[in-house]
Amino acid sequence: MMTRTPVSQPPGPDNLEAHGGADICSSILQVMERLYHIKDLHTMLDEVLLQARQLTRADAGSIYLIENNVLNFSYTHNDTLFDAADINKYFYTSHTLAIDNRSLAGYAALTGKPLIVDDVYHIPESMPFSFCETFDQRSGYRTKSILAVPLITSNRKTVGVMQIINPLDEAREPINFTPRDQLVTSYFADNAAAAIDRAIMTREIILRMIKMCELRDPKETGVHASRVGAYAAEVYHQWSLQRGLADDEIKRTKDLLRIAAMLHDLGKVAISDLILKKPAKLNAVEFEIMKYHTIHGARLFKNQESDLGALSAEIALNHHEKWDGTGYPGKIEDIYQEQPRLGEGKQREEIPLAGRIVALADVYDALVSQRVYKDPWSEDMTIAFIKDQSGKHFDPEVVDAFLAIYDVIAAIREKYQEEGSSFCLIPAP
Repeated sequence: MMTRTPVSQPPGPDNLEAHGGADICSSILQVMERLYHIKDLHTMLDEVLLQARQLTRADAGSIYLIENNVLNFSYTHNDTLFDAADINKYFYTSHTLAIDNRSLAGYAALTGKPLIVDDVYHIPESMPFSFCETFDQRSGYRTKSILAVPLITSNRKTVGVMQIINPLDEAREPINFTPRDQLVTSYFADNAAAAIDRAIMTREIILRMIKMCELRDPKETGVHASRVGAYAAEVYHQWSLQRGLADDEIKRTKDLLRIAAMLHDLGKVAISDLILKKPAKLNAVEFEIMKYHTIHGARLFKNQESDLGALSAEIALNHHEKWDGTGYPGKIEDIYQEQPRLGEGKQREEIPLAGRIVALADVYDALVSQRVYKDPWSEDMTIAFIKDQSGKHFDPEVVDAFLAIYDVIAAIREKYQEEGSSFCLIPAP
């Protein structure tokens, strides 16, 4: 039979030990220790999917998270098809599944039970679910075996579904998942769900902070912040790959940068509504006042007890500095003075890398977005401006990294068009 029902025993250390899995339990606990330190949701999903695939020797996989009572496609791996840039582009696409019996992921979410399908192209007609062949047809990939596992927290809430695809033998030929694979993956998923839930809650807190800023400044929306955070993370990824940085360092910095970049304009809460909500460009006096939002933003992270707080302050303070030294707020001896004077602009490497990256991400998003005082710029106009400002406003190497992944940038902009929404959890059966 090609489709197998879940094993009757619930996953757990005792069941794994019966299948020779004592070492697996120890490995999973070590993985969970690493997951505990991850803050960004995308980084969390990447690590969870990577570890699940390594446990089962799987070629590919995907994770759906429950958002607005549907399964939202949130992350993917495919060693056969994708290099890093391809993966980054693909997981920013939008795709949802209903939480019902019609799809494998929907079935796992609805029932709260794992499911193994040995060959998705030969699912018995008696089964309520079917396999969507669209991705295989477009990509030329051959999905064979799928293990779908619900991600359920300890308080019995389902946050999503993880699908692991095509376990491989020594010759890298697809084989079937085993009952042991199911036990191992289910045990890992039960532990990983809590880490994912924590990352979701962190993102919700960030979006609520940005919503507070949006009440003051209509331009500072959750989707704008999400786009700037995603642009910055992917530009940094490309920049670091071009320099051969270690993978662990890239992941660690990218994890923090996405969140910190989202908080770049929180300091606007200290600026007058007369300036923030003015339906036109600011005059010289108003613009001088607006410059202080960078200082106010950095001050919010005065008691920096974490790397995230330090990076958030760094970005808030420096994302309006310019490569040629004509930006603001410039060199200030003490930003915590009652009314610090703006200084001479920082230039080149005096500006921290994160500030240089967010400077480009923020300007790009402002140019291609609608504003009350301007229409969105065209793609051609925007790219021409960015190229012209390389070496002036922007770090030339950051511009090169941005342009190298412009298909990813476009995918991000497409994904975050609508209002951001918080994740909705459903009770597990």
